[in-house]
Amino acid sequence: MRVIGFMILRNGIKMDYPFREAIGSALPLCEAFYVSVGQSDDGTYEALAAMGEPRLRLLRSEWNLALRQGGVVLAEETNKLLAQLPPADWYLYLQADEVLHEADYPSLQEAMERWVAVPAVEGLVFDYVHFYGSYRWVGASRRWYRREVRVIRPLPGIHSYRDAQGFRRWGRKLRVKPAQARIFHYGWVRPPELQRAKLAELHRYWHDDTWIAQNLPEQFIYTGHDKLNPFTGTHPAVMQARVQSENWTFVYDPAQVRLPLRQRVLEWIEAKTGWRIGEFRNYRLI
Repeated sequence: MRVIGFMILRNGIKMDYPFREAIGSALPLCEAFYVSVGQSDDGTYEALAAMGEPRLRLLRSEWNLALRQGGVVLAEETNKLLAQLPPADWYLYLQADEVLHEADYPSLQEAMERWVAVPAVEGLVFDYVHFYGSYRWVGASRRWYRREVRVIRPLPGIHSYRDAQGFRRWGRKLRVKPAQARIFHYGWVRPPELQRAKLAELHRYWHDDTWIAQNLPEQFIYTGHDKLNPFTGTHPAVMQARVQSENWTFVYDPAQVRLPLRQRVLEWIEAKTGWRIGEFRNYRLI
């Protein structure tokens, strides 16, 4: 079974993405991992080359930064890279702040092997663990998406959708099975000053300079108004150095969280039944 990994990346060091950890978490599953590197001014390409990984394939790309609406440039770059990937049984896609856990390798491999011979299965959907503010807390409210497709079958018509969060085929949702694996999402856990720098860069893919100047605060502060749960599991091995380097203070008091009545009712229903009313699913389970 051939598995090819891929990622798009630009200014990964400036945005403090754990891109090396993300790639390292995927390599045990992949015969090759392709990274399309956009024009960067922080040494991202050189940092990737310095990894000295023979399975790593680096490509250069010029991002069209005029596409500053809805993250369209992210989907465009993902589709450009998809078109350059070699034949395989599965493509494994990771964003630069998404990391696999080595404990999930056996079940993920089993899922890929099980469904590779079933053409109706176009992808595999992963469960998400979203960290916020600290490596010790995870998002537990409805604002965090629970699942997304990260393994796709190389088929005609499959393309990155909207801001590259997921995929579609000929405009419709992919038909998928569970990957039986997790994505550890670290997009909201880094020193506050680096989180602000990341947001300043990332907003360039959605908004114009005027919007950024008016809406991005001079100092980023993690807020504790949303529902979080303490993280009681283990982080992926490749993330241990980052986890141990946490040197900022994040204070969260569950007793201080005051959710609107409607949200409390919806979360009570979800807790009792597992049904998230109104949930957007960028895929179709079969």
